Amino acid sequence: MAATPPPPGSPAWWAGRSTPAPTAEPRRGRPSLDTGHIVDTALRLVDEHGSQAFSLRMLAEALNSGTATLYRHFDGKDEILAYVVDRVLGETALDDLAARADWREAVTVTAHRFHDTLRRHPHTLPLLTAQVPVGPHGLAQRERVLSALLAHGLPVDLAARAFTAVTHYVIGFTAQQYGPAAAPDNGPELAAFYRGLDPAAYPALLRAAGTLTSVSLDEEFDFGLGLLVHGLARLHSAPAENG
Repeated sequence: MAATPPPPGSPAWWAGRSTPAPTAEPRRGRPSLDTGHIVDTALRLVDEHGSQAFSLRMLAEALNSGTATLYRHFDGKDEILAYVVDRVLGETALDDLAARADWREAVTVTAHRFHDTLRRHPHTLPLLTAQVPVGPHGLAQRERVLSALLAHGLPVDLAARAFTAVTHYVIGFTAQQYGPAAAPDNGPELAAFYRGLDPAAYPALLRAAGTLTSVSLDEEFDFGLGLLVHGLARLHSAPAENG
């Protein structure tokens, strides 16, 4: 029995790829398309319509081509979407992290730039959370961040955990607040609901109702990121304090 091929986007699938995008053998029919252009067009369509609505037929029409031509480059929709996710990760500019003042600034800059990238492409968030992104751009970004944190003096274990914690925070926050399933901004309505609750049953909630519903998403993001950075700083200084 033939082995089941690994799903597109998985580590085993990426391990079998030696180039950023597959190449096609010359065949009869329509001319081959540039694979980078295919991925860029696919990302635009996902941004406009969402990953669920995206289809090979939609992509072929946008490229003024046919689905058979797409199959000369990719095995199917899931494979194209794996490259779309990696394409998004490559948008975040992180080449200057080592020049930052310290690891705290490097972490903060990374988080804000990654957050900004994901906000530009909210429909790719479900794809990003489905698997660990280990394509060429994903690996390059990990290398840049970890190298900067190590260069700024973080021990390797703490640098790795810092990268993971901050990345998960950014993805989770952005998915909840800006992703396809994000709830609409209904602060005034929610505040009115809280204030109508029974004060005997929810006294603390009533006291905090104003703050819970009035803080902007940018402030909320910065506050949570600040807590993470502060906690990492405490961990980094703990050996010296205990010694």
